[in-house]
Amino acid sequence: MKRRELLKLAAVAAALLTTTALLTSGNAYAQDKKWKIGFSQVTTIEPWRAQFNKDILAEAAKHPEVELIVTDGEDKTEKQVADVENLIRQEVDALLVSPKESAGLTGVVQQAIDAKIPVFVLDRNVETKDYTQFVGGDNKLIGRAAGEYAVELLGGKGKASGNVVEIWGGMGTQPAHDRHDGFHEFTDKEPGIKYLLDQQSGDWKQDQAYNIMATALRNNEKIDLVYGHNDPMAYGAYLAAKDVGREKDIKFIGIDGLPNEGVQLVANGELTATFTYVTPGAEGLRQAIKFLNGEKVEKTITLPTQKITKENAAQILKEHGL
Repeated sequence: MKRRELLKLAAVAAALLTTTALLTSGNAYAQDKKWKIGFSQVTTIEPWRAQFNKDILAEAAKHPEVELIVTDGEDKTEKQVADVENLIRQEVDALLVSPKESAGLTGVVQQAIDAKIPVFVLDRNVETKDYTQFVGGDNKLIGRAAGEYAVELLGGKGKASGNVVEIWGGMGTQPAHDRHDGFHEFTDKEPGIKYLLDQQSGDWKQDQAYNIMATALRNNEKIDLVYGHNDPMAYGAYLAAKDVGREKDIKFIGIDGLPNEGVQLVANGELTATFTYVTPGAEGLRQAIKFLNGEKVEKTITLPTQKITKENAAQILKEHGL
């Protein structure tokens, strides 16, 4: 079986396991719980999101006083809005939300805030600062790290040159804009670097990135580096290049760094590098419980990142038993 098929099956299996866990988490022994906490997830299909849910469920299992209700927005803004409205009606003690789109979820997040429900925004921000806390990675910082490494790969500061394909995540999400802006803080200083695409969005998905890259390959004889805003898109671009025999001429950089996805792809030599974007599920739930117990929480919790290349990928896999 081809690696791309194995990755897809692994993602589906993870999603199914997560969905099964969701069905049992919110109902069991609710009468014994002290806090009812709602979590609105945008989707459970993407590997990073599946890991996100596994992390928050594992943390919830450590807190018998918590009833965790998890909803799946099915990658649709309108479904996620309806999910949050339902959690508000259930009068949850705290709401955790990871928005599909910043603007699209702002209104319903404000409804929760107006209902005096403490709101913890995870991963992607919303267009209000009235929430209790934001927990997530610094996407601009990660973009900067990726941009700095791209310049190194293309010849070094002041000498870098080459044709770059950038594949965006969702255009309506702040992380995509931050990952773009941070990257360009370094690459725009290099006059020898040329960008071949203008804001092509793969919506965080491998198949869409494959199609974008396939078109770029047909239209450009020389592509030196691909920057995907996440690992699935970087891998989709790699597959498109491999299918026409050009993958060895191109460097591929992604973001997420899941051990069984991005790190494995780097170890295999399919991606040149990835940068870890830790899921905020466990920390977000810990912070919500802390707040509900009367402790003070910071307005923003920034999770760390790490560059992963061939040099350290094998060690990271070993640490995770892979």
